[in-house]
Amino acid sequence: MRSPGADARFPIAVLVSGSGTNLQAILDHIHDRDAITVVGVASSKPGVQALERAERAGVPAAVFEAAGYPDRAARDREMLGWLKEIGAELVVLAGFMELLTPGFLAAFPSRVINVHPALLPAFPGAHPVEDQLAHGVKVGGVTVHFVDEGVDSGPIILQEAVPISHLDGSEELLDRLHETEHELLPRAIRLIALGAVGFDADNPRVVHVDESVLSSSS
Repeated sequence: MRSPGADARFPIAVLVSGSGTNLQAILDHIHDRDAITVVGVASSKPGVQALERAERAGVPAAVFEAAGYPDRAARDREMLGWLKEIGAELVVLAGFMELLTPGFLAAFPSRVINVHPALLPAFPGAHPVEDQLAHGVKVGGVTVHFVDEGVDSGPIILQEAVPISHLDGSEELLDRLHETEHELLPRAIRLIALGAVGFDADNPRVVHVDESVLSSSS
């Protein structure tokens, strides 16, 4: 992981597939702060609102639609080349709704993170909001985690609980989870950029986070 003595500039790339509300939270709260710079936005779909958000912010963007490649590995190789070209050090999945190939992850070891609207390891996969409501859980939440080759199975960086009411519908719950995502994901990126995130020497599943650096860097 990044150390406090590393080069002050910390370039990140954001991968998206839809409206880009988490991308907007990153642009609003940490872009060009603490030396963090969003150097590129890559989308798995053309014409999505996230691309408009990148354009308004003056951030380079590109589309890597799987249908335009012979297979996912070929798509990931081209996307990887673009990310390397723009100098990204951390890849942030912010509503990116596709799995990445092992070759892509190997090129960014422990430098790909994702935000998921549930308290992992509970409710992984593509429908966590509906799954939480269907199971009648009383507490849901949001997780920011490192990405590995599984589905929402990587080591956990940060989590925050969100109460769930039996009166909640999926839209109401999703809105509350999004509010938490918009705070938790930028916070995790700042912590990584400040060198405050590291793996336990005895158990690589355990991530140590020193949030005290946030107050000292304010």
